[in-house]
Amino acid sequence: MMFDKLTALVADDQELMRSVTANQLRGMGWSKVLTAKNGAEALRQLRAQRVDVLLTDWNMPVMGGLELLRAVRGDAKLARLPVLMVTSEVERSRIQDVIAAGVSGLLVKPFNASVLRARLERLLSTDTKATPKPAPRTRRPDAAETDPDAPESQFMLPASHILVVDDNPTTLALISRLFKDDYDVSAAPEGREALRICRSQHPPDLVLIDVQMPGMDGFETVAHLRDTPHMANIPVIFVTSDTSDSTRRRGMELGAVDFVTKATPPRELRQRVANFLRFVELRKQLQSDYDAMLENARLREEVENMTRHDLKGSLSGIVGMVRNLATDDDMPQRYMDKLRLVQETAEQALTSVNLGGDMYKIETGRYKLDVQPVRIGDVLRRIVEVSRASFAEKDLSIVVDADVPVGQELPQAQGDATLCHSLFQNLIKNACEAAPRKSKVHVILKDENPLRILIQNKGVVPRDIRDVFFDKFVTQSKSSGSGLGTYSARLLAVAQHGSIDMACDDALNETTVTVWLPRCALQLADKPVADNSVPNP
Repeated sequence: MMFDKLTALVADDQELMRSVTANQLRGMGWSKVLTAKNGAEALRQLRAQRVDVLLTDWNMPVMGGLELLRAVRGDAKLARLPVLMVTSEVERSRIQDVIAAGVSGLLVKPFNASVLRARLERLLSTDTKATPKPAPRTRRPDAAETDPDAPESQFMLPASHILVVDDNPTTLALISRLFKDDYDVSAAPEGREALRICRSQHPPDLVLIDVQMPGMDGFETVAHLRDTPHMANIPVIFVTSDTSDSTRRRGMELGAVDFVTKATPPRELRQRVANFLRFVELRKQLQSDYDAMLENARLREEVENMTRHDLKGSLSGIVGMVRNLATDDDMPQRYMDKLRLVQETAEQALTSVNLGGDMYKIETGRYKLDVQPVRIGDVLRRIVEVSRASFAEKDLSIVVDADVPVGQELPQAQGDATLCHSLFQNLIKNACEAAPRKSKVHVILKDENPLRILIQNKGVVPRDIRDVFFDKFVTQSKSSGSGLGTYSARLLAVAQHGSIDMACDDALNETTVTVWLPRCALQLADKPVADNSVPNP
């Protein structure tokens, strides 16, 4: 892929990391590389000019990577921007948060230029859904030979790549042979060949290099590595017969991870290399796990979309058939009310299916509200009518009132009719379930700005869950309850720029849930209404 006409933005609070990543991108041919030291600065740049891909660190001051990602996905102009999250995070729950927020790819630190290039090519391919597939697992050679029934825990990622550099053919062969059974080993007889391999599409995970070589010696070779952005992070172990302090000091100044003599016993050298590469393999495993989590999340979303599509087709068919029956002149009148209830119930189910995709976007901060006038009085009446039939066995009195003079038009909300229907369906259902038999559930529409809707029922919420009433998975000891009704109600209210609250009156043994929603702007222009706004909880 050619990057010469594309623009990248690198957001990282560490100046060195910003510089290294930016230089790696320029080395790949990117024509324009922007940088930002935090998410807020990155967001300003994204809104000011065209950017083709965002690379952001997770932990940054002012605005972190996750918050930046949510802001990008919540902006209609930026929502489809490829975002690569760079992280050393190891908590799976936090990784799930960033996946849910709509990240395009995850890149585990530290990484080299070839890995970065491969990730960017995937993100910018014509398939915008492209996800890095987890690296294929291969069995350890020793496990396969000694135990053909080795458990899954003995499977690992492809072997780490070691580059051995030495001008002595015998030493080069001996060291290469020492590691070839456990690792992918390349050999180079001099520094320039070593640099060529490091620049290749398959750079080494570790370089074992001699110091004293004709032409370009080990120190000069490593200095070239450190001065070249896309090779600067390749770890190096010097293997030499020179044991002087000055030689060791020079090697460490060049960033060597270890320094061993050629007199070191082979077993010890193997162990030192194994100890270091264990960290490399753990990082690769972490990257593979995160790729798998991201792929699984996208597969799950695709399955859910297909399921919703199939359910919508079936429910739409049911609604259509019921409507035809309701208009059939031969249909006895005594069945008409039941048919209307079936139609209402099927339409509610269809609404819930349509809402499923929106709820996920609301939870992850990616929902964009299409504001429309909503006849909230009609919505409440339809829900109450269905609720009366659903809770007929409890003999409840379920009524809806409005403090509007008879004959006057009811106030309208400003939001989304589907969201409003689900919001109040959850709350009224919850009130009916909590209300004692033969009691009253009262729904009241207040003609104020913003609109205030109260749902009242006898019985009070237990004290131990009042403070978390709108939290996820909180129930009032209902064996069949999911604890999502009030949680989703709060999400739906806030998504429409409204708010919600719950209060208990222990003296009256009564619970009141209050919802505030923006009033229709057209009605406000026609008839000023006293402002009764409340802050969002």
